[in-house]
Amino acid sequence: MKGGAEVVYIRLRKHVKLKDGAGISLGDIAQVLAPAEREQELKSLMVKQPVKQDGNRIVIDMMQIIKVIRGAFPQLAIEYIGEPHTLVEIIGQQRKTPILFFILVWLLLFFGSMLTIMNFHADVSMPEVIVHIVEMITGQHDDHPYLYQTTYSLGIGLGMIVFFNHLFRKKWNEEPTPLEVEMFLYQENLDHYVITEEYKKIHRKESKDSREGDGS
Repeated sequence: MKGGAEVVYIRLRKHVKLKDGAGISLGDIAQVLAPAEREQELKSLMVKQPVKQDGNRIVIDMMQIIKVIRGAFPQLAIEYIGEPHTLVEIIGQQRKTPILFFILVWLLLFFGSMLTIMNFHADVSMPEVIVHIVEMITGQHDDHPYLYQTTYSLGIGLGMIVFFNHLFRKKWNEEPTPLEVEMFLYQENLDHYVITEEYKKIHRKESKDSREGDGS
């Protein structure tokens, strides 16, 4: 109780994905801690019904949520924990990737990577370097040390597997891969940008409404 009123605690989720056409309820975007008889009602409260003009990313602000809760349960005292907003991403019906498209992309990446490695080795004269290394180790000059070149090539592949900590769907440990870290940082920056832009739109709309109100 807070001053005689029942208290509801809310923690907004940072990023939520919902199917297209579904309404956004409080339970979808937040953790709710409230008296047992109120909790399910609060979770089922409709915060927003997305429309086409909203796009596929919607920012829900805590002020919107407080307004909705007070409209339904004016006697409740609201306390929020954590972020004051959440980003809702609307996901359309996902289509399966055509196998031909998958093969074309795989071939593009394979040959692109292969050419990149070959061009790098040509730039640094790697064949000559391997010849000198073999001569230093064995004491014999060999213009075509195929055995060492083969093991070097295999070593590049094994090194990439170890570095990225990933082989197909198998991971060697729970440590995130460099690619996963980069994708996480990209998503964080994208979310921050979208939220900032949405707040700018809200501020411009409020300023416009305020000017129109003063003018009338």
